[in-house]
Amino acid sequence: MLKKAVWYKGSLGVLMAACVMTVAMAGVGRTNSGQFVGSESCGECHEEEYGNFKKFAKKAHSGKSVKVMAADLTNEEVAECYVCHMTGYGRPGGFVSFAETPGMADCGCEVCHGPGYDHVEADGDPDLIKGSLSMDDCTSCHNPERIDAFDFKPLLYGGAH
Repeated sequence: MLKKAVWYKGSLGVLMAACVMTVAMAGVGRTNSGQFVGSESCGECHEEEYGNFKKFAKKAHSGKSVKVMAADLTNEEVAECYVCHMTGYGRPGGFVSFAETPGMADCGCEVCHGPGYDHVEADGDPDLIKGSLSMDDCTSCHNPERIDAFDFKPLLYGGAH
């Protein structure tokens, strides 16, 4: 019962986070396609950061957490998890399912830095991706409700940089 109450209480937070994330991503650089490409694409140019991310960042393996919890949750609750734990869920090029888009089945680079398609297509134009992050960029997922419910505190660099 307590778990359900936490999930229901967090539902409003998830909806608000999705709205905040959408608004925040709309202003990233000059990008307008909103297309996600996956962290492996980032790793082609940012080898050290990608390697550190995959090795040290817990969010680089967040899909495993969702798989473990999914059996005890409703489809709606699982979809709420996808908003923060998957890359680009519900957006162009983003996570659809573990079978269909396994490369997007974690909280990848683009969850924080924004959709990367335009950045990649423009030979890494730094104006087409969010390069510098602040703690405010973390709060769409690491909000007070989630910190209280799951004890997940934001780490600005999360092992990647």
